[in-house]
Amino acid sequence: MKDKKIKLMLKDGSEYEALSFGADKSVAGEVVFATGMAGYPEALTDPSFAGQILVLTYPLIGNYGVPAEAELESKKVQVAGLIVANYIDTPSHHTSKMTLGAWLRQSGVPLLEVKDTREITQKLREQGVMLGKIVFGRENIPFYNPNRANLVAQVSAKKIQMYGTAGPTVILIDCGAKLNIVRRLAARGLRVAVVPWDTDVTRLPFPFLAVIISNGPGDPKKAAATIRNVKKIIAKKIPTLGICLGNQILALAQGGTTYKLKFGHRSQNQPAVESKSGRGFLTTQNHGFAVKKIPKGFREWFYNANDHTNEGIIHETLPLMSVQFHPESSPGPMDTDWIFDYFFKCAGIPPPSLPLHRGRSKEGVKIL
Repeated sequence: MKDKKIKLMLKDGSEYEALSFGADKSVAGEVVFATGMAGYPEALTDPSFAGQILVLTYPLIGNYGVPAEAELESKKVQVAGLIVANYIDTPSHHTSKMTLGAWLRQSGVPLLEVKDTREITQKLREQGVMLGKIVFGRENIPFYNPNRANLVAQVSAKKIQMYGTAGPTVILIDCGAKLNIVRRLAARGLRVAVVPWDTDVTRLPFPFLAVIISNGPGDPKKAAATIRNVKKIIAKKIPTLGICLGNQILALAQGGTTYKLKFGHRSQNQPAVESKSGRGFLTTQNHGFAVKKIPKGFREWFYNANDHTNEGIIHETLPLMSVQFHPESSPGPMDTDWIFDYFFKCAGIPPPSLPLHRGRSKEGVKIL
């Protein structure tokens, strides 16, 4: 083990000594926590975590290693750093390709073992998420607030990419999209055009039937170009579905407002309630901002059963809707994957030509 001192330092002055199992690299960012019991490879590759030092509350991390890249949410590790209570360097799982520590060393991302992540989590819940840094030895770096940057521009695709080989085309505005969104759309027999965050969709040289605004990191107001372009999309009455950050962008584009949550929602067990029916759903979430004022012409679609924050909006007459959670994720067997089908039905898009496979389906996902 390294002989140099390794610390997690929080902006309030708290310091936590640690052991290193990842890259020996000092980093700074926003320290947040997630309470999921599984899914760490997917979380670490979720672009919504860009700029953040992630604390995982589940005590055993690394025990099933890291799967092949095809199973992940993006092509690289997105978190600035990872904090765990107990790191397991001897994984046992049939999909494991390497250890978590080896993967993060290869990716240049620090992985620290801090014995009492419960204390850190309690602090973040009581005081709110805060800036922090991982420091090796005498090296010192300044604190860094990722929410002041346009993180969406940093993680978005740089050019248009086409997925799927046939079927009607839908647009996915990439604000930091998880790849399972593409998988779930392609599994429905759709051709998915993934476009950069600042693309004026109304000027694309090919026809399409609907637009999906993806998840992504940071303050939604920083994605000003996306907000302007979504206004144009809605003005043309193009069917639009927002996911996570897309919920906030849709609201802002129509005159709504957003705000920063105290410690956000980051887990696979967030309870979302459909406002009209009262039916509850188990949802996966990863966001630090939320919709405050619902825009005119929309109504609340879902709310969070824990803190009653907004979990989605839907237009009263047009096929415009969004959810704060991730319908492409499956913390249970089916959960909210039906959101896609409901949206396409409202948009008048024909039924899928392929059978719907629940979970992390890769049918039809082929980059052209």
